[in-house]
Amino acid sequence: MIRVSRPLKVAVAGLGTVGGGTVKLLQANAALLAERTGRPVVITAVADRDRRDRGLSLDTYRWFDDAVAMASDADADVVVELIGGAGGVALKVCEAAIAAGRHVVTANKALIAHHGMALAAAAEAKGLTLGYEAAVAGGIPIIKSLREGLVGNHARRVYGILNGTCNYILTQMRETGREFATVLAEAQALGYAEADPSFDVDGIDTAHKLAILASVAFGCTLDFDAVHIEGIRHVAAVDIAFAQELGYRIKLLGIATQTEAGIERRVHPCMVRLDTPIAQVDGVFNAVVIDGDFVDRVVHEGRGAGERPTASAVVADIADIARGRNVPTFGVPVATLHAAPAAPMSEHRGAFYVRLMVLDRPGVFADIAAILRDHDVSMEAVLQRGRAPGEPVPVVMTTHDTAEAAMVHSLVKIGELGSSAEPPRMIRIEPF
Repeated sequence: MIRVSRPLKVAVAGLGTVGGGTVKLLQANAALLAERTGRPVVITAVADRDRRDRGLSLDTYRWFDDAVAMASDADADVVVELIGGAGGVALKVCEAAIAAGRHVVTANKALIAHHGMALAAAAEAKGLTLGYEAAVAGGIPIIKSLREGLVGNHARRVYGILNGTCNYILTQMRETGREFATVLAEAQALGYAEADPSFDVDGIDTAHKLAILASVAFGCTLDFDAVHIEGIRHVAAVDIAFAQELGYRIKLLGIATQTEAGIERRVHPCMVRLDTPIAQVDGVFNAVVIDGDFVDRVVHEGRGAGERPTASAVVADIADIARGRNVPTFGVPVATLHAAPAAPMSEHRGAFYVRLMVLDRPGVFADIAAILRDHDVSMEAVLQRGRAPGEPVPVVMTTHDTAEAAMVHSLVKIGELGSSAEPPRMIRIEPF
């Protein structure tokens, strides 16, 4: 390894959980990084509006209250953006750093999902690195795996559990039998969910990450708007119990697949077979699976968030810069990314789980069966549970492979029958 005497100078914008973890790692493992990269990696500046004591040794660094000013003026080769947010200050920090000729490393998935193309083009034009390993799946090195380790493969599909909050909630619902709202409140009390959990439980966080993965996996332009997004609010304890009985577990997955119609990008709850690796990933852990033409299937699992795992991913990008590695941001130069058509969700085909809460009266099931028949939906299995007289009865059906549009239209018609106590619920069954 070629040794470089001049240190790589790093400026850190944002001293929250991940920023503090990054500072700790760079300090604690400075000798290890110098040995492995061939040069010292040193922090020269930090930026945060709040100068409270964080239990970090920051006295030797220049402090900026204005992160954008730091990105422009600090004595640094690399600016690490750990402020967060899809735009605003975070975007300005990255733009200022690139304009000043500095490499950028970020853990900001929303920023990359919405502005990654423009930032990458600006960085590549100046021969700079835009590193974002920490933006997807925390400590799992999934970007490096796709972009470098599997560079010789055509990816057929990439999918995974990309949000630890949702995975924790679904795991607790399964293990305790409690409903979504109760488990969500517990997750908030434990710090696993935000006070406003919408970003996580409504699937937006997963969609940001999936949009990035799809671009790297398929060499296509980054298109967040092409992602079909559903969250987990409608998943009930009864669904999880029925899934277990049918041999499945329910996971919120992000799935990107190359199809004849284009690239299918979707985020929604899925039923996955109990014997698949991804079904066994519980709690706050993430997992990402890549199907390639030569490697077949590769499974990555690890902590998808938190101070230490995310800081580890941030520092991995810094280490690449220290070594002089500069891989194109999305695996190929931005100018060569192709604008792949988005496969319409209506054209998706697959099996479905459907739960109905119907009034127990003669002819109801015959009406439901007629609607499914008229829409060419073929039932595979039916489960029914009796209840006290006058109460709605849960009826669960699984279908053979069916067109998404047909399934959706069927459920609309079933909901119009007037025999349902609540809207029909649908969960897609994945054949992984």
